[in-house]
Amino acid sequence: MIPYKHEPFTDFTASENQEAMKKGLETVNSYLGQDYPLIIGGERIMTEDKVRSYNPSKKDETIGFISKATQEHAEKAMAVAKETFETWRKSTPEFRADVLFRAAAIIRRRKWEFSALLIKEAGKPWNEADADTAEAIDFLEFYGREMLRLKDGVKVESRPGEFNRYDYIPLGVGVVISPWNFPFAIMAGTTVAPLVTGNTVLLKPSSNTLVVAYKFMEVLEEAGMPKGVVNFIPGSSRDIGDFIVDHVDTRFISFTGSRDVGVHIYERAAKVHEGQLNLKRVIAEMGGKDTIVVDSEADLELAAESIVKSAFGFSGQKCSACSRVIIVEDVYDEVVAKVKEKTEKLTVGNPETNEHFMGPVIDEGSLNKIKEYIEIGKQEGTLLVGGTTDETEGHFAHPTVFVDLKHDDRVMQEEIFGPVVGIAKAKDFTEAIQFANDTDYGLTGAVITNNREHLEEARRDFMVGNLYFNRGCTGAIVGYQPFGGFKMSGTDSKAGGPDYLVLHMQGRTSSEML
Repeated sequence: MIPYKHEPFTDFTASENQEAMKKGLETVNSYLGQDYPLIIGGERIMTEDKVRSYNPSKKDETIGFISKATQEHAEKAMAVAKETFETWRKSTPEFRADVLFRAAAIIRRRKWEFSALLIKEAGKPWNEADADTAEAIDFLEFYGREMLRLKDGVKVESRPGEFNRYDYIPLGVGVVISPWNFPFAIMAGTTVAPLVTGNTVLLKPSSNTLVVAYKFMEVLEEAGMPKGVVNFIPGSSRDIGDFIVDHVDTRFISFTGSRDVGVHIYERAAKVHEGQLNLKRVIAEMGGKDTIVVDSEADLELAAESIVKSAFGFSGQKCSACSRVIIVEDVYDEVVAKVKEKTEKLTVGNPETNEHFMGPVIDEGSLNKIKEYIEIGKQEGTLLVGGTTDETEGHFAHPTVFVDLKHDDRVMQEEIFGPVVGIAKAKDFTEAIQFANDTDYGLTGAVITNNREHLEEARRDFMVGNLYFNRGCTGAIVGYQPFGGFKMSGTDSKAGGPDYLVLHMQGRTSSEML
């Protein structure tokens, strides 16, 4: 087999790639406004009650109408998944991995369509949409290979006269609740990890980005996934969220989203209901409040560039986005000036034309939350850049920088999930690391310094799951930088890493006397 290598990103300076993306947008435009069903056991089920998915850059443009699952649909999906598990768990790891490899090949052929759909449905600029599609392919390729690595278990010792084995077997039915900010990559990765390990799935994607999830279901079916292995049940969290988490036949929950919802799921999953045979496993990634630390011995141009790109890429709507900066006081003013200059050059607008660095935020609720934190920031610090929105056609927030904050101000502590970054100073590098750690979250962080001792100090003391040196704090690559965080950022389940698939399986020891 060809060794794993991450999917290359597209060079959009090449005219042929620009034309290919435009054709992808034409393809997506050709099916805007269609109705989409639930998929349970391979059966398409249309419901009267539907979710309208729309373009956050053009609020009046409908991407599609997606059927909403009720508790009755969820119960049917659970029964189908439970029954299908009894056959799917017996399928060979090679067969399951081949479904993933075929799905990756199909996505490569439809790459421009999927990236264009991400531009339309999630408001992603071209480069961000391309990276999302590439990461989806990476998860498929990487997890397929990982399953082949794990298929024979791991070596344990045997004594004379006995033969011992340690194998991994699947858990059962899993609930996957995926987010809107990486609606293809994270949705695909969290779905195929349980699939390839022999589990069956109830997939409930974010209501903001359901069409891309439906299109992925089509890919899995074309790739040879049997009916009932993944069941597509979009719906309101109020209607079916607690129901599927609480269900006695739910074996595990894979969740990516906010801290509040993640904690709610964790609490509910801990309760053992009558008839439940297993303690439920929760795999959760719950966001971050990620810090870039700038040392006095740093490349200040690199520092400012890293801050701006990490804070405002995809409008700051990444759990890994830089939303707080701690700068050693000796270089504070110089770095702030460079950040201001670079931020003021950024443009915001509809990403379809590839003319703007930033697109919209996902919906009105997100925009209102951002506006609330802008007002909080004005009270706590000094507004350096931005602080404005444009709601004429879409949900646009301009890149916003607050300075002269204290490291424990609300803007520096609470997850905003938008293009807002706060900056505070520290007297020295050790204090900067202390301030960086003084948050409930521990997902990503970055340190900009040319001092080797300070790099090692950060490696020892900066408590984040993904730590980057002399670069931004976003952009983990599957198989290269396994992704997952500490503290209230989740269960430290490292997606795209060597121990991620094991979270979806249980170990079994067998010992034979010879």
